[in-house]
Amino acid sequence: MKDLTTSDADALIAELGAAARAAAAVLAEATAERKHAALVGAADALIGSEQAILDANTLDMDFAEKKGLSPAMLDRLKLDPARIRAMADGLRSVAAQADPVGRVLAEWDRPNGLHIQRVATPLGVIGVIYESRPNVTADAAALALKAGNAVILRGGSESIHSSTAIHQALVTGLRQAGLPEAAIQMVPTTDREAVAAMLRAQAYIDVIVPRGGKGLVGLVQKEARVPVFAHLEGICHVYADGEADLEKARRVVLNAKTRRTGICGAAECLLIDRAFFDKHGPVLLQDLLDAGVEVRADGVLADLPGTVRAEASDFGHEFLDKIIAVKLVDGVDEAMAHIRRYGSGHTEAILTENNATADRFFKGLDSAILIRNASTQFADGGEFGMGAEIGIATGKMHARGPVGAEQLTSFKYLVTGDGTIRT
Repeated sequence: MKDLTTSDADALIAELGAAARAAAAVLAEATAERKHAALVGAADALIGSEQAILDANTLDMDFAEKKGLSPAMLDRLKLDPARIRAMADGLRSVAAQADPVGRVLAEWDRPNGLHIQRVATPLGVIGVIYESRPNVTADAAALALKAGNAVILRGGSESIHSSTAIHQALVTGLRQAGLPEAAIQMVPTTDREAVAAMLRAQAYIDVIVPRGGKGLVGLVQKEARVPVFAHLEGICHVYADGEADLEKARRVVLNAKTRRTGICGAAECLLIDRAFFDKHGPVLLQDLLDAGVEVRADGVLADLPGTVRAEASDFGHEFLDKIIAVKLVDGVDEAMAHIRRYGSGHTEAILTENNATADRFFKGLDSAILIRNASTQFADGGEFGMGAEIGIATGKMHARGPVGAEQLTSFKYLVTGDGTIRT
């Protein structure tokens, strides 16, 4: 399906949305056992269709390479047997979690005789718009289903074959568990008009989750009439305090930048306390240089062999590559001031053995995730024990940080009386 008109796109999303609404009504009453069975069945189907998924991914990789996607984007797109197994493991991990629906969040009795409970409920229908990561298909569907939500998935043109093959495995799980296949739907076109239609489909979609680059997320946040869970950029900082342990700092900084450079939890800026530098010299920079990272250094650090002098635009920039901006700071206050100015509210790490300094860092910054003496690459729902995540939310309303199944619920009040009347 190509070159949709606005009315065609609206009609398509209305059709998918109506089916999703009907499926969501069934899911709201589905037992935990049935949702568990659907997820485990989908995991088995993923493994069973490994070769078909790999063949589909080959088509996507060929298209992406011809299109000239960056190495970081190609890495996000690529699937191999290990990554398919990881997707299946993620489905099983989500399946094994406690059902988030029906949790009693609070309850109390009133002097007027009423008993009140606040109970977790599904959000309803979730729209997920993503680009080159085909694993989002499985992760988003699993978390939405676990929380009793129907989901409409709109993958990018780069990952369409892979995502479609993964979607087929997910539908197999639904079918085997006796749940409606419309609980997990894919928009059958990569036409951008379908994205616009999703963003204005407030009659059918309760929340939109964009997963992709700054351009996509910015567009969604600007144009959506539906509530959005999103982060615009992952400009993550690591601050090496004057009282940081040297060996811990070396391990963490290298991992935070180089483990996977193309993910939103990768460190993009290293702030080094002058006291640390005076004590240990340029060891952290040298480790990065030895690992093949381009170090864009500010001030006196730019005089060190192998570094590149930083431009002002390098701070507050999401490289998603083997590039990092580095700056000397005088203490935790200057580090926090820099982060407040240039950060995106995603993840910041402090390396220190001083409890008071760590406490100031945790209290003084308002990013969604704050970490002490560990890599920013842990900013991930799976690493938080959520099984998977549908994204990292940096807003302050409803969901924040890794968005797992629990964050994909709302709540309602259940009020019980005994012929109680209000005087």
